[in-house]
Amino acid sequence: MTQHSNEPENSSAPSSTPPARTGTNTRLAAVVVNPAKAVGADLRGALVRLCETQGWAEPLWLETTVEDPGEGQAREALEAGADVVIAAGGDGTVRCVAEVLAGTGVPLGLVPLGTGNLLARNLGVDITDPVSAAFDVLNGTERTVDVVKAKLDHSDDEQVFLVMAGLGYDAAIMADTVDVLKDRMGWLAYVEAGIRKLPGKPVKAKVSVNGQRPIGRRIRSVMIGNCGRIMGGVEIFPDAKVDDGVLDLLILSPKGRLGWLGVVAGIFGRRKNETESVEYFQGKTAEITLEHEQEFQLDGDHMGTGKHLAISIEPNALKILMTAPRS
Repeated sequence: MTQHSNEPENSSAPSSTPPARTGTNTRLAAVVVNPAKAVGADLRGALVRLCETQGWAEPLWLETTVEDPGEGQAREALEAGADVVIAAGGDGTVRCVAEVLAGTGVPLGLVPLGTGNLLARNLGVDITDPVSAAFDVLNGTERTVDVVKAKLDHSDDEQVFLVMAGLGYDAAIMADTVDVLKDRMGWLAYVEAGIRKLPGKPVKAKVSVNGQRPIGRRIRSVMIGNCGRIMGGVEIFPDAKVDDGVLDLLILSPKGRLGWLGVVAGIFGRRKNETESVEYFQGKTAEITLEHEQEFQLDGDHMGTGKHLAISIEPNALKILMTAPRS
């Protein structure tokens, strides 16, 4: 998963002038790339050559910055008339680009460069070879996926996510994961942070799904999923599908240290939802109200703290250009 807090600033702003389209190369791909994750000129040169061999124009290369982790670059790509906007980075870069593309009809492409790459994993995108992933974008077909909208503390600004949002324990993990360990250990760095964050007090919460009467719980975490699989191949939302028009909600309410055994049984056991520590719900909307502020995350990006979260799903709002996973 991508966070931009420690990324180097891009010293030169990318040009807004799209590459010239000549001959039969009429389709334009814009690459919104996180320079902290990319392999520099090698990747750029490889994608230029790939576009040439696949009948596309020279790609528009737009680097993210600390101040703008992808939204401004995605808008620039739309203004340049891009036929696909490729997010080359982690889930944070993907989320920022998707927030702009949702509802426009212009498809998103995925070139995974992050730690988690959760959307790519759930869609079966090649996460081992960026050039291969780009090839699959340029030769792919469109599919649609749901986009989930979130409002924290009654804000007027809606933010979107494609994989997962969370209040409480899981967001605290994202906020406290050591970047150096992420570079060295990959997704195992989140496990290290998770162990450190296990001690903690529950908070009173009211949770409403589909506008129904709220239920009261003492929670450590509330997670909302649009995809099922997280790091390590764990299927945390077994019924979630990225295009089913339904939100999946998970409430973690462990009581004491032994309560975490119930969480493990509820998430990893064969009979999910048969423990008082874990509850699953599904719906079109959800609203969570907390007694005290808790950490908040969207697709692995720590977004601060809050006491109220309103969630709604927008079915089939985003197009993705991709090749079907290889069997």
